[in-house]
Amino acid sequence: MPAKRPPVPLSRERIIDAALHLADAQGLRRLTMRRLGDALEVEAMAIYHHLPGGKEALLDALAQHVTTVSVEAGERAAWQDIAAVWCRAARAALLAHPGVLALAMTKPPRGSAAAAIREQTEQLREAGLAAPAEAVRAMRAYVFGSVAVELQHTGWADPKAPEPGPDPDGEAAFERGLSALLNGLGAADATGAA
Repeated sequence: MPAKRPPVPLSRERIIDAALHLADAQGLRRLTMRRLGDALEVEAMAIYHHLPGGKEALLDALAQHVTTVSVEAGERAAWQDIAAVWCRAARAALLAHPGVLALAMTKPPRGSAAAAIREQTEQLREAGLAAPAEAVRAMRAYVFGSVAVELQHTGWADPKAPEPGPDPDGEAAFERGLSALLNGLGAADATGAA
């Protein structure tokens, strides 16, 4: 008889990974502490040791996980290049976990997500953008909206849709919109600096 493997220790990271998997596969409505416990092969109450705030703390953690994006700004990179890298990284993170897009769009940024926004703002300021906080707000709005529209085209949330697949025009549409956004931010920056 083969030896029984010891159970994998429960951790906050393992809980978040399992919750993301459930939310992406079944949607947020089906994510319960009981289902999460079953997926982790533990009693649901064991999760509360790592997330004392229960389901609300879990939802906050999921939103924070998906919206915490950090990128390295190249030395002497133009603010447009830095902004584009941030937007592309945020899009990729959101597309990787469509089940929590609604949380990402509605939960205020906290913890590491708020720190990442401050980092992004500072990088843009250091690269010479006059109003980086306003630019970051516009970039976040663009990315969230763009991903939401892209997911609509994939059929991801439609239970009657055949096997969902990527939007064939998703990346190209995103890049066109990103270019327009950066041009608009540049024009506003030039006007504000004059």
